Amino acid sequence: MIRTLATVLLFLGCAGGAAAQGLSGPSSVVADLEPGDGLTDPKFRSDFPRNIAPRWFEWKDRLAEGGFKFSIDYLALGQSSDANLGTGEAASGIARFYGNLQATERGSLVFKIEHRHSYTPVAPQFLGLDGGALAITGTAFNDTGLLLTNLFWTQRARDGSWTLQFGQIDVTDFVDIYGLVSPYSGFQNLAFNTNPTLNAPNPGLGIAGGVKLGSNFYAVGSLADANADPSDPNFDVFSDGNLFKSLEIGYTSGFDRIYFDNVHLTLWHADAADDGSRPEDYGAVFSAAWFADNKWMPFVRAGASKGTAALYDRSVSTGLGYYGRNTDLAGLGLNWAEARGIDGDQFTLEAFYRFSISPGLQITPSVQFIDNPLLNPSQSSITLIGLRTRLVF
Repeated sequence: MIRTLATVLLFLGCAGGAAAQGLSGPSSVVADLEPGDGLTDPKFRSDFPRNIAPRWFEWKDRLAEGGFKFSIDYLALGQSSDANLGTGEAASGIARFYGNLQATERGSLVFKIEHRHSYTPVAPQFLGLDGGALAITGTAFNDTGLLLTNLFWTQRARDGSWTLQFGQIDVTDFVDIYGLVSPYSGFQNLAFNTNPTLNAPNPGLGIAGGVKLGSNFYAVGSLADANADPSDPNFDVFSDGNLFKSLEIGYTSGFDRIYFDNVHLTLWHADAADDGSRPEDYGAVFSAAWFADNKWMPFVRAGASKGTAALYDRSVSTGLGYYGRNTDLAGLGLNWAEARGIDGDQFTLEAFYRFSISPGLQITPSVQFIDNPLLNPSQSSITLIGLRTRLVF
């Protein structure tokens, strides 16, 4: 399996003449550096915080003209639950420093350092589990401390036909993506982010490549450390052989809209950990999302896995995103999930509205409703109310 994936990656990195434009989804550094979700001509209500620190942003603009783009942002998420188990509330924050240095005509260095911290005994990522729902209700909002999330080199073909990345990568930046996948700007429940049947590793050492297969089709493959710990990055991944591998084949209307108009199938496999802490896991996920009239984004996503390490054994999600005035974003999603070894089905509904006040300020209230929480048979349903903010400097 490792030899096969290595061959695929070599093909993706060396193929010429077909064409893939990069491995950057909505949660990646490249996307976070652009205002308005990558939409053309975004309009906002305010210029805050540029209007209170004009010299800072003018300095950033000068650096960007020279090929170095960076941002510092802070995100906070608070949630409250009516579960009859657990604490019933959670809040945490994420401070991030990230950027992209265009070092050569076709090569760039991407970095992201972050600090994730919780204000409460239970972080939002685990509030659903704390209340008896088999659900990650605040994806990425945990208490893992200082992390090296990204530090990788990107190399692109002159004609855009292929892209290769290697270094400290986060596979959720490009594996199984669609327009609403980011927990920083879209849905908060894992059911609507990276597929919850996919046992994606933490950010760590890896290599990934993408190639265009004609004018509309593409392929993306990756090899990454299945035991990665971004709080303690190391370089022994390829000596112990505990790897995560993925191969994705997809279709898009155009490579400038690769995560807006996208249909794909992803196959993945994760080795068991040598210390027995994680069993072998593998599966397949499917996703279809299409951005109609640059306003409506219906989506259908499904997955199945061996079910020993991923959150769910089987999962189906569907929903709709809507871009309102300026770059406000509303989202509504419904998920059905089944877990190995637990009787019953769990349904999750999430609705949110993101107010995009300015390129540097977003406020997102949300509600999650979980029917038949699988870990709490004494309660028929759980409701969570959330509020997320993001401030960018």
